[in-house]
Amino acid sequence: MTKFSYFDCIVIGGGHNGLVAAAYLARAGKRVCVLERRHVLGGASVTEGLWPGFKVSTAAYVISLFHKQIIRDLQLSRQGLKILPRNPSSFTPLPDGRSLLLGPDAGANYREIEKFSRRDAEAFTKYEGLLERVAGVIEPLMEKVAPNPLPLPTSWRKTGLSGRLRDTGRLWEEYQRLTELGEDLPAALELLIGAARPLLERWFESETLRATLATDAVIGNFTSISAPGSAYVLLHHVMGEAGGARGVWGYVEGGMGGLATALEKACLESGVEIHRETPARRILTEGGKVRGVELAGGRVIEGHAVASTLDPHWTFEKLLSEDVLPAGFREAVGRIDYDSASAKINLALSEPPNFTCRPSQGIAPHHHGTMHIGHSLDYLEQAYHDARMGEPSREPILEITLPTSVDQTIAPPGQHIMSIFVQYAPFQLREGTWETRKEAFADRCVEVLAEYAPNVPGAVLHRQVISPLDLERDFGLTGGNIFQGAMTPHQLFSLRPVAGWADHRTPVKGLYLCGAASHPGGGVMGICGRNGAQEILRDM
Repeated sequence: MTKFSYFDCIVIGGGHNGLVAAAYLARAGKRVCVLERRHVLGGASVTEGLWPGFKVSTAAYVISLFHKQIIRDLQLSRQGLKILPRNPSSFTPLPDGRSLLLGPDAGANYREIEKFSRRDAEAFTKYEGLLERVAGVIEPLMEKVAPNPLPLPTSWRKTGLSGRLRDTGRLWEEYQRLTELGEDLPAALELLIGAARPLLERWFESETLRATLATDAVIGNFTSISAPGSAYVLLHHVMGEAGGARGVWGYVEGGMGGLATALEKACLESGVEIHRETPARRILTEGGKVRGVELAGGRVIEGHAVASTLDPHWTFEKLLSEDVLPAGFREAVGRIDYDSASAKINLALSEPPNFTCRPSQGIAPHHHGTMHIGHSLDYLEQAYHDARMGEPSREPILEITLPTSVDQTIAPPGQHIMSIFVQYAPFQLREGTWETRKEAFADRCVEVLAEYAPNVPGAVLHRQVISPLDLERDFGLTGGNIFQGAMTPHQLFSLRPVAGWADHRTPVKGLYLCGAASHPGGGVMGICGRNGAQEILRDM
C-alpha cells in the first residue's frame, strides 16, 4: 500500500463500474484509489485460468450494453479492448429435429422464421423495428442520472432549489424524448411495464419464435414471462451497440476480463491506485459525513468521498454503522428485492456440441451465438413454477454460448469452452443446500443438453458449477442476484435503489452508490460508474 493515505475518492469494488468511475474521476484531476477484495479485477466480468490452457469468463459471458462513449472517452480500444461480434446470434434446437437460427441478416431471418410461419416472418421485421425505435428513445434517458419526480417529504430527503430545478429539467427532457415515439407510445409503455408472454403471443403465432424471444425476458430475473415488468428486459437486451450495431452482442477477445484489463490500463494511465486483495471492513463517518474506509487488516484510508459499487445490502447494512442512516432509508434498503434463480456452468470440451437437428463437423455458424434450450412458452413457465416451489427446474432453461467458436485465444487448439447460464436455480431451496445439490443439478443440465447434442457429456474435460450461493459468496452478489437487485418496475429508474435516492447520492454526505444497484441497473454497461463519477465531480 502506498505511504499516502488521503484520497479525493476511494472506490470500493474493482468491477467494471468501479474502474469506470475511478478512471473518470482521475481524468478530472482527482486522486483516486480502488479497493478490490478479490485477486482479480472485473467483478463478475472476469477471465480466470481455471484449467491449463483455458481462459474462462467465469460469470458474465457476452457484451453489448457497454456504452460506446465510455469506450471512446477512456480509449479502451487503444488499451487492448477488442469485441468480436457474433453472427448468427441465436440458435434454438427443437425436440422434433427442427431449429431456428437468427442473426443480424434480415433476409436470413425471414427465411428461417418462414419455416414456422410466414405471418411471423413478416411480423418479426415490424417487431424488431418497434424495439429499435423504442430503444433509440429510451436509451438516452438511461444514460443520464434519473430525476426525482416524487413529492417526498423533507424528512425523507431535503432537496434544494437547484436540485429541484435540475430534476424538473430532466423530467421535461424525458417528456420531450417520449413525444418522439408518437403512435408507438402505447406499445412502448407495454414494453416498459407489461408482461412478455401476452405481448409475444399477440405478435407471433409460432411457439418456437415466442420462446426464443421470451428467454431474454427472464434471464437473470426470478420472474415468470407472464409477470408485469418482464417485457422490459426484452427491450433491455436490444440496447447498446458495443457489438457494432444496436442489439448485437459479442465476445470480448481473451474473455470478459479483457474489459477489466483495458479499464485498468486506462486507470493507471490517469494515476489511479488499484489494490487487489484489499477488502473494506467499514465505511467510516463523522458528523454524518464520510471520512474514509477501514480495511480488513485495520488500516484506515482517509478520503473526501467514497464511491461504493457494492450492492445496498453490503454498502448500507454491512459496511456502515447502524446509527448512521435514517431509519426510513434503512427500512427501504431492507425491502430491496434480491430474488434470484440463476446458476452458471462452465465446461471445457474436447469438441464442439454436435446438434442432431444440424449435424456438423467442427465449428458451424449456429455455434457462434447463443444456443437456447427452451422450446415453448409453457416450458419456460414450468421451469419457473418448479423454482417458485423451491426446487431447481426439472427441465431447466439453458442459455449456452461457445466463445471459442469466434475467439481462438482462450483454449488449446481444437478444444472449446462452453458457458451455460441456467434458469431457474432458486437461492432458497425447499430441501437440502446448494453445497450438496449443485453437482446433481449440473448433471441434469448437461443431460438436458445431451437430448439435443448427444456428444456433449463424452466431450467434457473439466467442469465448474457456480450456484446462486456461489454467486453471493464469491462475487458479493446478495442472494445471487446478478443485477445487484431485481430489475422489476418498482426497482428501476427513479426508484433504484430506493425512491428519492436515484442520483447516486446517499443520506451520508460524501458516500455514493456507483454500481449496478443504481440507475440504470444491471448488465455490463459502465453507465452507473460514469454517471456516479459525474455526480461526485459536480459535488466536488
